[in-house]
Amino acid sequence: MSKRTIKNPDESQINVKKTKGHWAMGLLETMKDPKSIYKETENVVVIHDKYPKAKIHYLVLPRDEISSIFKLNKSHITLLKEFGSIFHTIMEDHKNNTLRAGFHAVPSMQRLHMHIISTDMNSECLKTKVHWNSFTTSFFIPYDDLLKTLEEDGVIQKISSDTHKSLLSQPLKCNQCEFTPKNMPQLKQHLLSHVNKNHL
Repeated sequence: MSKRTIKNPDESQINVKKTKGHWAMGLLETMKDPKSIYKETENVVVIHDKYPKAKIHYLVLPRDEISSIFKLNKSHITLLKEFGSIFHTIMEDHKNNTLRAGFHAVPSMQRLHMHIISTDMNSECLKTKVHWNSFTTSFFIPYDDLLKTLEEDGVIQKISSDTHKSLLSQPLKCNQCEFTPKNMPQLKQHLLSHVNKNHL
């Protein structure tokens, strides 16, 4: 059979998966790197995000092979509660910073992971509107909300592609005040004013 005859509507998705495969699986390698590990328990590993979007940015991952939030069920509630305990421990480590914990509604990396990120959003790796909106809109599901949904419904539902696009294309808005910048450079400059105020 010639390769030309196997085209189908899902072919583009297959190619995307192959292309993404190298970096989408990157968390599994990082979990094995002692230099990347911040904390670990019998069930959980906390690593430094390789491309932090704020001054403080960790990822909390299970040792068990759980690919994403969509594979969670009520049997994972104890694990999720340990994620919460880890979050509170890390907040104690960084008492001078405001931290948030949560999950992306559409994860881009293989292996379930929870972000713990400071609200300063001050990082050279924060470059695009998509980066910003993925942490500052409801695309970012707070830890408590996800745990509550899992306890009540036993499953995390996927959002529609339209909702996905809408959330990531929302107008830029500061996460610490009402300022609405015209572009990312203006936003990043504005964020520095908050950093400076907090250090006065």
